[in-house]
Amino acid sequence: MLAVFIPTFFFVSVTPGMCMTFAMTLGMSIGVRKSLHMMWGELIGVGLVSLASVVGVAAIMLNYPSLFSVLKYLGGAYLFYLGVQMWLSKGKMAIPDDLSVSTNTSPLSLAMQGFVTAIANPKGWAFMVSLLPPFINPQLAMPPQLAVLIGIILMTEFGCLLLYASGGRTLRHFLQKSGNVRLMNRIAGTLMMGVGVWLAIG
Repeated sequence: MLAVFIPTFFFVSVTPGMCMTFAMTLGMSIGVRKSLHMMWGELIGVGLVSLASVVGVAAIMLNYPSLFSVLKYLGGAYLFYLGVQMWLSKGKMAIPDDLSVSTNTSPLSLAMQGFVTAIANPKGWAFMVSLLPPFINPQLAMPPQLAVLIGIILMTEFGCLLLYASGGRTLRHFLQKSGNVRLMNRIAGTLMMGVGVWLAIG
């Protein structure tokens, strides 16, 4: 069973999506190390979505879409605002003209952005609802099965987030050679605005 689950989830996780685009954007704007704060928030969200999808909370959430809407629109609007700030080379997440200057982005703020992006993504819920139950054997104890499956999900997701954040960092280094910080900010800002819109209307 795990021989099927592992490659299936890896394929889905590594496919470009909202969280992966977010990781790439942060990797480009603030670097991989600081992006780790967003990642642990996102992983907590993914873990909760996975657990809730199996125990049935997802059914309640899907029956009351207003719970989704509040998080989606507020989260999407905030990410879009951050994207505009980055596009204008303003705000804490914008890449500074002096690349040796470190940014003061709050670790908790980054973690919350990752958490909200994970739990307010209806497609993530729909995927977990459809993927996880078939891999649960009702004749066996539930906790050990959930622990193994969610553990695999979190490790795979973390690896893919690191991969995308590293790609963003590589793009930053490439653009940095030309000294075009404004272009870096506009690319990162556009991606961030796209994630915001994606979250709000997804």
